[in-house]
Amino acid sequence: MAVASVTKITAASSEGFDAAVREGLARANRTLRGITGLHVVEHKASVENGKIEEYRVTMEVTFILEN
Repeated sequence: MAVASVTKITAASSEGFDAAVREGLARANRTLRGITGLHVVEHKASVENGKIEEYRVTMEVTFILEN
């Protein structure tokens, strides 16, 4: 029987929300093994001079715990 854990991370990109999700997943993959999914729980953006400066996502990453 597998047991999973969920961790919450925040990632950012100047290119878009999709890029922020991909960056966050790529970074999580360098630290966590056995990632099976993710759930984006929040989208935010920082604005400067009327334009989006940075896209931010908060997501929950699910991974299987090792024996």
